[in-house]
Amino acid sequence: MTDSTVDSTVGTAVGLYRTVRLVRRFEERAVELVRSGDIVGGIHPYIGQEAVAAGVCAALGPDDLVTGTHRGHGHVLAKGADPARMMAELTGRVTGLNQGRGGSMHAADFGVGILGANAIVGASGAIATGAAWARRRLGAPVVAATFFGDGAVNEGMLLESFNLAALWRVPVVFVCENNGYATTMRVEDAVAGSITGRAEAFGIPAATVDGQDPAAVLAATRDAVARARAGEGPTFLECRTRRFDAHHTFEHKVRLRYRTDEADLRTRDPVDIQGARLDGTTRSEVDSEVEAVLDEAVAFALGSPFPDPLTALDHLYASGLTPRPGSDV
Repeated sequence: MTDSTVDSTVGTAVGLYRTVRLVRRFEERAVELVRSGDIVGGIHPYIGQEAVAAGVCAALGPDDLVTGTHRGHGHVLAKGADPARMMAELTGRVTGLNQGRGGSMHAADFGVGILGANAIVGASGAIATGAAWARRRLGAPVVAATFFGDGAVNEGMLLESFNLAALWRVPVVFVCENNGYATTMRVEDAVAGSITGRAEAFGIPAATVDGQDPAAVLAATRDAVARARAGEGPTFLECRTRRFDAHHTFEHKVRLRYRTDEADLRTRDPVDIQGARLDGTTRSEVDSEVEAVLDEAVAFALGSPFPDPLTALDHLYASGLTPRPGSDV
């Protein structure tokens, strides 16, 4: 397994490139494992949106918190989780971040501040707001960043989170990854007004950011984190990005046709944008390093055991499972 210690270079040009390259190749390797049947049920690929996770997480400290979405592998990796244990989680092995029980959409690693991905649209904002408020009540100087998609901005629980965060000046950064589609529905067909206007209505400063450029996302997030640490409350960032791959790998079979931007979809690739800021030798060295990490991650995952079916009910309750009288459980 690789060392998940937070890298002090994450906010540098090399560090940002390493992160976007790691996330890109992790996702591509994961798609391969879906096709081979080693990842059961498929995944929601993060390919194309790597700059958002890389830039946001590079602005955070090791004790800061993140919550993510069903398309959350990039958030987990960018915050510092071990790629080998993450790959083991996707393949349902006991060596995974959550012993193979969280899978693709519920991965968490409290040790590096990852409170978990979440398959409920809009729920990540409520969790991050509550966690950041609670930590501050305990005197911990932490900031939370929460990722959600454009489809979440019409969800009541997210709007309630905006209200609470603004009222109580909660140190949370709301990050909307606007990739243009909520599954197959275009943003313009689902969102009245503007996305940033949702936050501005609650008095939350909001900005639109180039979500294909890791450096632009990092700069905007640093400002937002600084505001939060200074006690000035939440900030909202709309990161305009592009999902290069399917909403879910299921689309690889059914070949849905709903995009209107197929022709120019990959014209601004965050890996190439950040890679162009490095010299060729450095970029090649990082690429080789990432491949070695992922070779090890895949080997570790596929070489790890599956959970014992007899433990299927373990971890359902913090205090353990108490069977009902007369139950065979």
